[in-house]
Amino acid sequence: MLWDISFFALAVPAVLFAGISKAGFGSGASFASASILALVLTPGQALGLMLPLLMLMDIAALKPYWGKWNWPSARLLIIGSIPGVLLGTALYRITNDDVIRFLIGAMSLLFVFWQIARARGWISIEKKDQPDSVGYTAGAVAGFTSFVSHAGGPPSAIYMLSLDLTKTEYQANSVIVFWVINALKAVAYGFLGIFTLDLLLVDLALAPFALIGAWIGVKAHFLVPERLFFALTYVLLTITGTKLIFDALT
Repeated sequence: MLWDISFFALAVPAVLFAGISKAGFGSGASFASASILALVLTPGQALGLMLPLLMLMDIAALKPYWGKWNWPSARLLIIGSIPGVLLGTALYRITNDDVIRFLIGAMSLLFVFWQIARARGWISIEKKDQPDSVGYTAGAVAGFTSFVSHAGGPPSAIYMLSLDLTKTEYQANSVIVFWVINALKAVAYGFLGIFTLDLLLVDLALAPFALIGAWIGVKAHFLVPERLFFALTYVLLTITGTKLIFDALT
């Protein structure tokens, strides 16, 4: 399946979308690519295939934001993410593909609900000083959701949006926090045997599309209306999330 033309017909657009989302819109929606791939691969294969590509995108984004983060808040998220990744590792060891498939689908639908609720004012996040425990908790949830679906963006965003961060600090925090979380996940995925030689070879074939997607994302940031991009994202996540939950339950 991994080397079928039909697989690459799905994987190439999915990887391009991840790069565009990460580099152009900072929406945390790049995990939609894993949701799409989980329609045709096992959840472990989908997660394992996307992680090295997401890490490549992280590295591309590190240099321009290096040192511009708000370290106190980033540190809390990073430390908190460790037990979250460990919990995800433990769950993966004792559960089956359908549970992970259900979680990926659920995270997809929750992401859509969270974004729509924010846009419509159903959820408002007050900016104020937060105790360290809030940062640790947000990091733990982000570590866990990132491990099982690459969807750690919303938990960390809820915490960071409650702080008085500049736009650059927010983006730099996201870059460094998920660079570390993804590195932790890579160790855990390797321990669990998620990575295979075939997956890594496919990653090499898809790596140029990850970088092209990131380049397109930078250009699209100035050319494509956010409303259009997010509308497409929500449709993709709703369809794939519903299908994954249906497959998991049936």
